[in-house]
Amino acid sequence: MEFPEDFNQLELLNTHGHLIPRGTSSLWTGSNDVEEEEEEEEDEEEDEGERSEEWYLGKEEALKDKPVELILWAAENNRLSPIHRLLSADPLLVHCCDADGYTPLHRAAYSGHVEVVSALLAAGSRVDPRTIDGWTPLHSACRWSRVTVGSLLLQRGAELNAQTNGGLTPLHLAASHASSSKTDSAQTLELLLSHRHLKPGLLSSTGETASEVARRSGPHHFLFEIVEDCVNVVPDA
Repeated sequence: MEFPEDFNQLELLNTHGHLIPRGTSSLWTGSNDVEEEEEEEEDEEEDEGERSEEWYLGKEEALKDKPVELILWAAENNRLSPIHRLLSADPLLVHCCDADGYTPLHRAAYSGHVEVVSALLAAGSRVDPRTIDGWTPLHSACRWSRVTVGSLLLQRGAELNAQTNGGLTPLHLAASHASSSKTDSAQTLELLLSHRHLKPGLLSSTGETASEVARRSGPHHFLFEIVEDCVNVVPDA
């Protein structure tokens, strides 16, 4: 599919972020109302919190003959036991992915499951696998304000300035989501902005820096003062 020159991927994230593929269980349907979708996500999180151990064991049993689906589901749902069991039987499953290119590491990253991320990396997962849209696990962690996971990925060598097919860096994604009510959104920005190898001036495919995105997306643009000297410095003649 070809997009017009003025196509803005960040605006699409702001209005349709809930439709970003999140694995084989994703459904590309729903309201375009972001607030309504956020309420639905909160309800889903509450429902998940009420699920019993028997429910999870039943799900694992249903997927026992589908190892790829099972490890992707387990990574997204913080189920370490089946992950260890599957990888003991077939270590290469750590590199599998769904139809959108999301690996178990992506799933664990956007879900905020630090122990699963650590286990997958220890099992040999690459730290920067790419989805079909060019997203790395760090992009996913920063889009959903998973600051602890983001910190771990960076410690393990994740590419801080990686750009998606649309030119978005993890910083762009953290900035575009800075209006979130989650307290981790500001902390995610701080994590990235405090990194000495950050390139804050990188442009998206629509010509925007992360700072410009933050200025129109939420209350945390002031955090970019951390890197103002890096962006505004004038080289000596």
